[in-house]
Formats: sequence, structure tokens, C-alpha cells
Amino acid sequence: MPLIRPIAHAAKNSNDQWREPHDLEAHLVNVASLSAQHAAMYGADWARLAGQWHDLGKYRARFQNYIRQVSGFEADAHIKGEAGKAPHSTAGAMLAIDRFGTAGRVLAYLIAGHHAGLADWFGGLDARLDDPKSRAELDESLAQSPPAKLLDSDSFKPSLRDIPGGKDGFALWVRMQFSALVDADFLDTESYMDPEKFARRNTWPALDELAAKFDAHMANLATSVPPSPVNQLRAVILHQCCQAAALEPGLFSLTVPTGGGKTLSGMAFALKHARRHGKRRVIHVIPYTSIIEQTADVFRGIFGEAVIEHHSNAESAPDQESSASRLACENWDAPVIVTTNVQFFESLFASRTSRCRKLHNLVDSVVILDEAQLLPPGFLQPILDVLNLLTHHYGVTVVLSTATQPALSTREYFDARQNLRGLDNVREIIRDPDVLYAQLERVSVRLPPDWQQTVDWPTLAAELTQRESVLAIVNTRKDARALWQQMPEGTLHLSALMCGAHRSKAILDIKARLKAGRPTRVISTQLVEAGVDLDFPVVYRALAGLDSIAQAAGRCNREGRLEGKGEVVVFVPPKPAPPGLLLKGENACRSVLHGVTDQPLSRKRFAQYFEHLYFDCALDEHGVCDLLAIDGRELAVSFRTAADKFRLIDDEDNAPIVVRYNDDSDVLLNTLRKQGPERWLMRKLQRHTVNLPRRQVEQLRNLGDVEELIPGLFVQVNDILYDPVLGLLTDGAPTRPTLIA
Repeated sequence: MPLIRPIAHAAKNSNDQWREPHDLEAHLVNVASLSAQHAAMYGADWARLAGQWHDLGKYRARFQNYIRQVSGFEADAHIKGEAGKAPHSTAGAMLAIDRFGTAGRVLAYLIAGHHAGLADWFGGLDARLDDPKSRAELDESLAQSPPAKLLDSDSFKPSLRDIPGGKDGFALWVRMQFSALVDADFLDTESYMDPEKFARRNTWPALDELAAKFDAHMANLATSVPPSPVNQLRAVILHQCCQAAALEPGLFSLTVPTGGGKTLSGMAFALKHARRHGKRRVIHVIPYTSIIEQTADVFRGIFGEAVIEHHSNAESAPDQESSASRLACENWDAPVIVTTNVQFFESLFASRTSRCRKLHNLVDSVVILDEAQLLPPGFLQPILDVLNLLTHHYGVTVVLSTATQPALSTREYFDARQNLRGLDNVREIIRDPDVLYAQLERVSVRLPPDWQQTVDWPTLAAELTQRESVLAIVNTRKDARALWQQMPEGTLHLSALMCGAHRSKAILDIKARLKAGRPTRVISTQLVEAGVDLDFPVVYRALAGLDSIAQAAGRCNREGRLEGKGEVVVFVPPKPAPPGLLLKGENACRSVLHGVTDQPLSRKRFAQYFEHLYFDCALDEHGVCDLLAIDGRELAVSFRTAADKFRLIDDEDNAPIVVRYNDDSDVLLNTLRKQGPERWLMRKLQRHTVNLPRRQVEQLRNLGDVEELIPGLFVQVNDILYDPVLGLLTDGAPTRPTLIA
């Protein structure tokens, strides 16, 4: 006999009293409707049926008995997948294949994965569906006589001919459908389990309101900055971005020299373009977590809490994260998102529900890829493929924003053996970038007279000491410390061996000293080359990729205040960069600049540089494109394996150490010891964390310098392990006083 009233969830209210259970039929109907809304642009009928059948297995008596016994005591039991003790996500997948054959596999991927994530077909979902237990799950569910309207699929005519992008777009389309389903499931479940939390969603201001705030800010800025040649050119760049916003959506490049105001001008384009063409949000993507907070703070100063900062180091300070912003990080339903390459691209290739959930909200958005030259070559082909699909089929406008465009729009640009599928029809926003580069030329560049002749650290330090204020950028943390130790007392230091809180304070100190006209010598790694607005009269740069040298030059005479030009000196360090992308960049730079005597940073040289660099790189190093290709006519895709392979940062060999940088660090560590790893606390601790190779961390633990306080998280024990200038000391204390003048 069927149960009287099948339920989807059960929970208690704040008074510890049972609420009316969540009706299963209502849940399926609501999820079906919301899924269809999410997927309106790319296949609402598929999403509707996936939502209608996703919890069909909950009709089986075993699940109903289970949920009445144990669910509802923990508000997020559904989300955490604890209902797996009474499996229910295979019945709908089985029904889809029974009804639609091979085409039903699309729905099977979605339904079977709505808790555990998208699976590989071979060795994953195929074996699961062949298991007799899966057939039993469907039979037991149907035996409880679900309402006929839920089982009805007569109006659904599955056609694989209308997939956005055809077979090449199949994998992204499935992930988009999956996103529509899982976000709808989360939201409808939340509306029952935690109605107060659900009510805090979707309270964002409209883009029209944000655009008015932006226009007011820019008008105020125009009257407050001095009328310098650089600021006049920034106004020209802003004007051209506003005019280009009327162009039809698609792919754009924004090619502006460093210091030309790309961040605000890019946002001006995005807002006007969004309003003109009905886009829903602006997503600003940044390569490094070390600079994302600065950009987010700029936008937050204009838009307030409408800016969502989503990355691994985001803090939970009251002025940066509200309850609404925490919710928006789950599915990116806010109007302005600031995120990282890792979050953005790994989500686009993800299989897990939590990462895929946001994807449907990329539809009809404007995406600005800041410092686009830093797209990782080893993943370049899958990245370019997905950008083409987003712009052609999902209403996304993409802006490649950089001073050193890698010319990804021309397929002929790359060696034929690479057979790269480039970006289609990229339009430049700036009318004449060459003229702009000539007008914004603020430095002269001195190249090494002999590319094979190295400079040792003592000799370089002696030369730097002759400069009153100078920035020297080297390629590794070890090099930064070695050079700093040769410098006079009072020299400042920047590297990733300093925790985020320490780096931020050091950068503020450097800016203050420069503004006050005090002598300021700084030794840094390349972390200052993107998004850190420093303005030195002289910059030294160790040999590196041409784009890195150009970025370093952007820290020299940035505001054009010098009477003449700033000076950029390129030198050959004692040792080459370690094997990998840095060394390939060095070699490509040598090839392009060999014999050059005039304008080494002219715009035309970057095309040559990237041609050399990409020639030496595997552009799909981990075979992600092949994993996501349809295997024959079986719709077999390796979703989970591809997601595992698509890792822009391989953090498996690294481990975090919470350091004792200041009193805040001590307070947070004491709280961690007393209260354990609460979410808000762990996010604050990330600002006091340094990542090291795991082998180094193990060495420090064996010496008793750090301890593993909770699994995977180490904390500093030795009081002298963290230096107030250099940061974490991995190979002994500095050899001279570290007093900062």
C-alpha cells in the first residue's frame, strides 16, 4: 500500500517543534519549475523533467521510513547528502533511460549526480545503472504509485540536435543543466528547512541603481584628480569604453598600458553594456588572491554590499561579508562578483554540486578577465573552448583586459602543430592602442648588454644602494631573501613567505613612504606585478617573461609625475628560474629581445613573445578536452576525471601554516584551540597563513617549529620562526638586523 503522504524533508523550528513536513510532490513540482527557469536559454524542458524526477526515489518505503526516523535534526542533512543511507537518486535516472534510451543518459547524469556530483560514464554511472539495486530502487518507488502527472513525459521530445555548440558543447551544456537542477533543489529545500535564510536571498539592488552610483563616483573622481597627462589619457580610455558598450555582445579585448585605469574603465564598459543588452551581472575575474581584496575594496567603495568577493581568502569581517553575501557566494546571484581565475574556471569544469551550482547564473553576464595574459598555458585550449561556447550560446560577454594581450583571437598566430582553436571575433575596445601606448610611455628600458652575463647579488645590491628609492623584482622567494640580505638596513621586503595581513600592511607602508618622499628600497617577488599600485622612479627586474617585465615597468613612474621618464633595468640573475613556466618565459623573452635596441616593450613584441612561449608549452597538458569529448554515440563523458585534472593550482603538495604575525594572529589561534575550526574563524585565519611545500612543512614539524593543530592545518609553535620583515623563516634567521627605518 502506498504511504499516506510521502515527504521530501522534515525539520524542527526554532522552538524545537516539528514543522509540517515538506511534501514530496510539491518539492518535485517546485524544483521542476525553478530548474526550467534557470535553464530557460538553453533547454528548459530538459531541466524541468530532471527536476520532476530527481527525487523520485524518495517515494520508496525505505526512504520514507528513514526520513521519519532521522532527518530534520540537522538543518543541512539534505545538503550534506546524509540521505544516502537510503539511496534515492538513481530511480529517476533509471526511468529516464527506460523512457528515452541513449538520450535519457543526459537526464541520468543530472539526476544520479544531484548529491554526489557528475560522474564519469565508463567505470562510474554505467556500472551504477547496471547494478540490480538501481532497478530495485526504481521498482520500489513506482510501487508506491507516485502521482501520474509526475511520471508523465509525453510532451517531452528529447532532441540532441539543439545542444548549444553541438557535440563540442555537450559537456558544458550538461554542466549547465546540472547547475539549473542542483541550485533549484538547494533553494527549494532551503525554503522549507530554513525559511529565514531563504528570505535573505535576492535582495540586491538593480544594475540601474549601481550604474547611477558608478557614474556619480566617476564624476566626483574626475573633479578631484589633478589634470595630469596620465589622468587626461585615463579619461579618454574611460570615454572609449563607454562608447564601445553599445556594440553587440561577444568577445572583446581591452588593451591598455599598465596604469591606464583598466579596472574602472572596464567596469564602466560592463555596466553600460549590461544595461544596453539586458545582461544580469558583472563578474570581474582576477588571477591572484593576493590582489583581489584591493579590487574588491575599490568596487565596494562604489557599490557597497552589492559586491560579492568570492575566493579562498575572503574574510568574514562585518564590512566585507554579510549574511546575504555569504549566500550569494553559493550561487552567484548578486549583481557584481569579484572572484579569481581558480574559482571561475575550475567551476566551469567542475563536477561537484557546490561548484557547479553557480554556473547557470553566468548566463547573460559580462565577464572581465583581468590580466588575461596570465591564463595558464597548460589549460589554454579548454579555457578558450569554454569562452567561445559561453559567448556564442549563453549570452555572455567576455572582456580580455590586459596591457600585454596574448592575441588569442587569431588561430594562425600559433604554430600549426599546436592546432589551437583560438577565440572567435575578438573586438578591441580601444580605437588605436598603438597611439595610446606611445602617449602613455613613461619609462625607458635598459636591457642587459650580454644576455649570458649574470649579475651576482652583492654587485646588484651595491648598484641598488646608489638609488634613493628603487624597486627590485626577482623570480623566487629564495632570490628575494638572498638579495635583501645584501641590502642596507631599512630595505623592505615582499614575498609570499609573508602572510596576507603582513603583505597588506607592508604595501600600505611602502605607499605612505613614497607619497611622503622618503627613501624607499624594496626587494620583492613578482607578487607586486599585477594589481599593486606602486609608483617608483626606478625599477629593476630580473630576466623573466616579457609580460612580467612589462608589468614591472608599470610600477615605474606610474602616475607620470617625473620630469623625464622613469628607468627600468633588466638584469640576468645569478641562477635561471626553476624548470617550468618561469623558465620558458625567460627563454621566450631572450628569443624575442635578442638584438633589440629600441622600444623593447612595444605592443607588437607581445605577439612574438606569446608565440614563442606557447610553442614550448602543451596547451592541454592534462588532456581535459579529450576527457570531455563525447565517446562515440553513447554520450559517454568523463566529467569527474576531467574536473580532477582541471586544477589551476595544484595544492596537493602544499600545506598551510598559520603564523604568529601580530596580536590578531595570537587571538585567532587561541580561539581555534578553544572553539575548533568554525567557518568564520577559518576564513579569518587565512589572512595569517603561509603556504609551503609539504616536505618543508614536515621538516618544520620534525624540528618542533610547527604542529598540526587540526588535520591539514599547521600552526607556528617556535616564537622566532616568523620574522617581522621577511615573514616565515624556512632556512634559519636573517644574518643582520631587520629594523625597518
